[in-house]
Amino acid sequence: MQQYAYVAIVTLVALLVYFWMGLRVGTARRISGIDAPAMTGHPALERAVRAHANTLEWLPIFLPSLWLCHIFWQPQDPAGIIVSAIGAVWIVGRILYALGYAADPAKRALGFYIQALATAVLLFGALGKAITVLVAG
Repeated sequence: MQQYAYVAIVTLVALLVYFWMGLRVGTARRISGIDAPAMTGHPALERAVRAHANTLEWLPIFLPSLWLCHIFWQPQDPAGIIVSAIGAVWIVGRILYALGYAADPAKRALGFYIQALATAVLLFGALGKAITVLVAG
């Protein structure tokens, strides 16, 4: 099980970041005085909701890519350190995205590109290795 520890930690931290973003939505609601189920009405609330929702949209792409990349590359990266580091880059990107979006929607791009690149590396790394394993038979 130790070979999965780093990837598991990255997975759990990614979910904690998602939880933190949910708390930011609650804080924005309290500050703006906008109660659920309303999703609009104050720019800070709308930005917090959108950053949280965008992270949810990316999690189903990121998490399977993270785990499959680790599983397929495990012989070359037994502890999953490289794959986990790429996952950590995704987390940093999501945090930068959320903080940038909260400050000014135009400032969300850097975080978005960082996390999108990390996801692409994991996704295509897993896909490429899976194809290689299949072809090698």
